[in-house]
Amino acid sequence: MLITGAARRVGATIARTLQAAGANVMIHYRTSEAEAHALAHELNSLRGGSVALIKGDLLETKKLGKLVDATIKTFGQLDVLINNASTFYPTPVGAITEDHWDDLLGTNLKVPLFLAQAAAPALRATRGLVLNIADIHGMRPLRRYTTYSVAKAGLIMLTKSLARELGPQQVRVNAICPGPVMWPEDRADRALQKKIIERTQLKRPGAPEDVARAALFFCADAAYVTGQILAVDGGRSVGW
Repeated sequence: MLITGAARRVGATIARTLQAAGANVMIHYRTSEAEAHALAHELNSLRGGSVALIKGDLLETKKLGKLVDATIKTFGQLDVLINNASTFYPTPVGAITEDHWDDLLGTNLKVPLFLAQAAAPALRATRGLVLNIADIHGMRPLRRYTTYSVAKAGLIMLTKSLARELGPQQVRVNAICPGPVMWPEDRADRALQKKIIERTQLKRPGAPEDVARAALFFCADAAYVTGQILAVDGGRSVGW
């Protein structure tokens, strides 16, 4: 399988969980080189040859096919593509630039589309899965994050559209929408975090492992599930 942006944070937890379940994982990274190599060393020490690395700027969409080719060359096939890589920062109305739009829509929407398109022939051969990591704010907008919210909303619709397009080819396409499972490293507003947690139905934050277990379900136990959007948010999206 191929996981984008998997050197750290939620992506790394997904990689650990799926590798532990027996998957061979191609970990993509862009700038987190030290973390990527450390993760590969950790996992290969547990099961030799189960993890490989590929570096690249996903916004160079003409090169996305190389990620697919490298995965097939290393592991013999591609059965799962997880579009995890994301860009996240505020763009309050009045300060949004075209560069913001191109970056946020590029990473969160354009790249998953073109990477899924590049991977589709290989996934057709294995009756595989595209799993997109979206966000509950693709369903309910986050104030001051207009562009990001629009991008994730587009990713949710892309998931459903690809499910229709690729279903007859026996390729499943689903998405996970995390809620408060890991705070951005540059966002330390404790009062806001507390407010968000209070608005979940479970009254507690989640963990990256919650997202990873959902990913494992889609990969291993959901052969008749496609076009579905699973919120892993402690019930945040129920009452908002």
